[in-house]
Amino acid sequence: MKTSFWQRRSLSLVWPLPALVVWGGAWLLFVGVQRWLPWWGAAGWAVVFSVGASLWGATWWRRALLALGFPLSFAVLAAGSLPAWGWLLLLGGLLLVYPLNAWRDAPVFPTPAGALDGLAQVLPLPAGARVLDAGCGLGHGLCALHQAWPQVQLHGVEWSWVLRWVSALRCPWARVRQGDMWAVDWSGYDLVYLFQRPESMTRATVKSLTEMADGAWLVSLNFPLADVAPTHHLTLPDGRPLYAYRCPIASVDRHRVDDDAQAGQRADLTPPGVWVRGERVYPLQHRPGGQRRAH
Repeated sequence: MKTSFWQRRSLSLVWPLPALVVWGGAWLLFVGVQRWLPWWGAAGWAVVFSVGASLWGATWWRRALLALGFPLSFAVLAAGSLPAWGWLLLLGGLLLVYPLNAWRDAPVFPTPAGALDGLAQVLPLPAGARVLDAGCGLGHGLCALHQAWPQVQLHGVEWSWVLRWVSALRCPWARVRQGDMWAVDWSGYDLVYLFQRPESMTRATVKSLTEMADGAWLVSLNFPLADVAPTHHLTLPDGRPLYAYRCPIASVDRHRVDDDAQAGQRADLTPPGVWVRGERVYPLQHRPGGQRRAH
């Protein structure tokens, strides 16, 4: 697996020394920049430094600690003096980066560099194949997809405007748009890549069954589809699993789905669902399938 410059440099330091270096550097930057900028401008530069230096971390949780060390310590120290509008400003910035609609899906967990190289050996996609990174975040998944299959057409969708802009800037060879990954039609893609949460995998199963073409691939890092055997199961060098499913991933008993839909209407049940071709599909517990209700 390839590593970034920061990760190679961190090999000479034992954790948590990289965290102490980044946190101390951010505070030195904050104090020094105040000679030319107001405190909020200096704090902004320190946060930018922390986020950039978070690439030093070899795992996502270490990157999170590196990035959040200065903001959290600064917030604790400033809690007594920060006015109410200041907290609202910080909350507004958080919502801008990570909108409420995205909270039900995974936070920003970046795909490791080279994580999909092994899968490319067993899934030789043809030139021009259309590949979607559903929930592309900062573009790490797009980079891994591009490294594994440089000959394909890469697409990414991200709900956050800020993350979408950063991803498009990092991946100029991909088409990245802002939108809801569950509202995007997956039927036109030869492969859909996910790095979500276990709770999201049932929705992915439903959407795959109803939209993805026969022969297409659904790939998930870390989390499998419930009760569905993967076509390929690989283990990354860091021990994390990678699952690939060839569509159709399962057969659906349409009569049972209709019966469940009628039972749900009688019980007046409307659990959270996903939009599929103009209809809302409600995933059923313990198995693929869904209830449909016209809108």
